[in-house]
Amino acid sequence: IPAMAVAAPSGLSSPVLTVLIGICVALIVYEYWFRSQRYVKMANKIPGPITLPILGNAYMAIGKSPRDIVEYAVNKYSERRDDIVRLFLGTKLVVGLTDARDVEIILGSHVHIQKSDEYALFEPWLGDGLLISKGKRQMEISQENDSPTFHSSILKSFMPVFNKNAQNLIDSFTKELGKTFDVHDYMSGTTVDTLIGNGLNSITDEDNTGFEYATSVMKMCNILHLRHYKMWLRPDFIFKFTKMCAEQSYHLNVIHSLTKQVIKRQKEKFFKGEKKGAQSLYQKALKSTTYNEREGIVEETAPFNYIRDDLDENDENDVGEKRRLAFLDFMIEASQTKGNQLSDDEIKEEVDTIMFEGHDTTAAASSFVLSILGVHHDIQDKVFQELKDIFHDDLYRPITFNDTVQMKYLERVILETLRIYSPVPLIARVVNEDVKLASGDYTLPGGTTVVIAIGLIHRNPKYYPNPDEFDPDNFLPERCQDRPYYAYIPFSAGPRSCVGRKYAMLKLKVLLASVLRRFRTISDKDEKDFKLQADIILKREDGFHIRVEERVV
Repeated sequence: IPAMAVAAPSGLSSPVLTVLIGICVALIVYEYWFRSQRYVKMANKIPGPITLPILGNAYMAIGKSPRDIVEYAVNKYSERRDDIVRLFLGTKLVVGLTDARDVEIILGSHVHIQKSDEYALFEPWLGDGLLISKGKRQMEISQENDSPTFHSSILKSFMPVFNKNAQNLIDSFTKELGKTFDVHDYMSGTTVDTLIGNGLNSITDEDNTGFEYATSVMKMCNILHLRHYKMWLRPDFIFKFTKMCAEQSYHLNVIHSLTKQVIKRQKEKFFKGEKKGAQSLYQKALKSTTYNEREGIVEETAPFNYIRDDLDENDENDVGEKRRLAFLDFMIEASQTKGNQLSDDEIKEEVDTIMFEGHDTTAAASSFVLSILGVHHDIQDKVFQELKDIFHDDLYRPITFNDTVQMKYLERVILETLRIYSPVPLIARVVNEDVKLASGDYTLPGGTTVVIAIGLIHRNPKYYPNPDEFDPDNFLPERCQDRPYYAYIPFSAGPRSCVGRKYAMLKLKVLLASVLRRFRTISDKDEKDFKLQADIILKREDGFHIRVEERVV
């Protein structure tokens, strides 16, 4: 009898095999269920790479650095030239768009204004500020109340601060003569100083905290960059156990404490002035006309025609104010007008947002311009010739607002740089209802995360004949007229476009013109050797290394 107790083949009774069979069955059931979902069936009509169960297309990013991801995306787009691509990150549907007609449907809508979940990482810093708000406050501040804080008239009074910081930048460059250095370090510091001067005019040397504030802004940018790239750091329950969480808490305390302190002080100043019968600068800025005393004519407004968008409808009749109206002053004064009551926390969120959005993007853009001109010396020579024609025998005098209006070629150089090296290479929206696209027989199901690939739109050969060639003449008026409006969107477009776009352009002109009329920039690397890295902001992984030579006039 015992001899009959023959053991069953070990392979059939193995717990490991049982588990493997169970996993396979579960995957098959899951995949069948997943593919039966309505949004998946609709999505599979859109071209896209092969997906894997559970992972979707997330496997494509495994082992790739931020630079590798940029290079991979650009190469794939160059090969296929697809204007729409479907990806699944797990069960999350992501659709990338590069056709201007489709982009207009999304960005031009007052319905599809909700930003994607990835922006939630900014919430501890920016709260419900313009960058990550659901859109309601964005339109209230940017459109409905005709707020003029970054309109052309107010920008004119920012020129003294621009010139002061440009001179500090020149002093720094002078110390680097004959050396190779990373120009982004200086451009980053200068843009923060300029924002502090124009946006938070109460942060002064007497506070002795302006430098610490600027440093914390830059450190917070670095932390957010890292959390977006290393996806396992995104969940708060993991992040809170890391060293970076403590660093973030420290820097947020520096930023928020100082902002609250300044808001309190400025509100007290405002109410004191109101009791004394002082006229609101906000109201004066809406009503008064700036007269150019030197020229004896009404000042010309900067014609940033190539970045015009919906917000410009509020600019047409806007007129200036001789005294500088800083962003914080505007927010406080505007908050006291009927229908605009904002709490101190809401004002803080907006000020913090402006500091973030206005710092890193402008620093990257100006660094790219100086790097690219260091490669294309013929274009740099044309820029310098234009500056000589504007300033004549007084080449180094402070730059006026009207001088910037005449910088047509430099403007085209900046715009072309923003085309090829857009500081924000992509933006994302969530559509909460089905959306029919214009480029083909495709419908985006509600809940889709739509990625507007700005960097690829700007390299679309349908809109730019030689998309990878640096050519400022792409922005000659006649060429711009032949392109769809949404084929060039470095500042986004539509109701959620960048409210500070004209401020950024004016600041770029002043800083770059100040540098280029004194120095010649030289890059030791060709443009094709630039190693691009996509964090929140597009930068060079290899750094923005240039040399400068003092011009002999």
